[in-house]
Amino acid sequence: MSNKDKYYIDPDITKAETLPSSFYKDPKVFEEIKSKIFLQSWQWIGDIGLVPEKNSVYPMILLEDYLSEPIVITRSSKDQVKCLTNVCTHRGNIMVLEPGKAKKLVCMYHGRKFDIDGKFEFMPEFNQAKNFPRSCDNLHEFPIRKWGELLFIGMNPSFDFQIVIDKMEERIGFLPIEKFKFDETLSKDFEINAHWALYCDNYLEGFHIPFVHKDLNEILDYQNYTTEVYKYCNLQIGYSEDNSEVFNLPKDHVDYGKNVAAYYYWVFPNMMFNFYPWGVSINLVKPINDSKTKVIFRSYVFDESKLNRGAGNQLEKVEEEDEFVVENVHIGLKSSFYKAGRFSPTKEQGVHHFHNLISNFMNS
Repeated sequence: MSNKDKYYIDPDITKAETLPSSFYKDPKVFEEIKSKIFLQSWQWIGDIGLVPEKNSVYPMILLEDYLSEPIVITRSSKDQVKCLTNVCTHRGNIMVLEPGKAKKLVCMYHGRKFDIDGKFEFMPEFNQAKNFPRSCDNLHEFPIRKWGELLFIGMNPSFDFQIVIDKMEERIGFLPIEKFKFDETLSKDFEINAHWALYCDNYLEGFHIPFVHKDLNEILDYQNYTTEVYKYCNLQIGYSEDNSEVFNLPKDHVDYGKNVAAYYYWVFPNMMFNFYPWGVSINLVKPINDSKTKVIFRSYVFDESKLNRGAGNQLEKVEEEDEFVVENVHIGLKSSFYKAGRFSPTKEQGVHHFHNLISNFMNS
């Protein structure tokens, strides 16, 4: 069987079957997802506060335990923010070990020197090397996009993240996102004993809300809960039963007059941006292995007076309820008698969209 047959998702949701259970439980597929999906998409890495001033550097490992890609964010004297490989082009040593200030990037192993933008400058004992330096002796630069204070990078992306930013701006562009402030007290990490894609599957439908989230269901108007599908992201809109704890939308807004309690954006493959009247809760789903996932919650607040109310309240309780279900599904998928399921045409458009994107990327 070819991969194309293996991962075919019918574009017609009324006929389509879900991804096969093998997608979630085959260790070889889990490895293949690295190059087919994660290396070809984008990741949120934090905000501009990582490099708060000129000549700042911030090293990190992108998706540690999975991609494990060493990168360094730099901010030059000209105020340009870049993302570079943090691997010396001589022998592969990690270059920058600590965040801080640096006008030059110098490898502590053999003294190879680069400017803060990653351009090769000097190397001892290489006077007799022929055809040196070449362009590959510069540090590799990754594409980076800034949205408000938030930073996103692509490894070898097959699409421009600006498409996603523009789509989100259509709905939440009225919010002062550049003024959102990181709140460490509302930020937490969770470890889940389940495949990363199952967490996304669960997030991408409101179908389970009345069954799994009793308190949240009392706040949201389940009957009018809607999903909109775009190219590399989709949106779930949570409406409130009344007009308390909802967005104050401007008159020219597409949803003006509606009681919108939350905009839930999912971005392929593993990012969630949950906008509430108080700010945004960002969820990043990080694969560890085919049976373990870390989910990081990071909150940015711009109106503290609206915290702990409405749909953006009790986020940790909702998370625990989701984890319980997702871990059970992970166990269930190991059954020899479950192969694939079907989609609800009215409630699972987001999951269908996710499976379609996975199919397209895995078959490419």
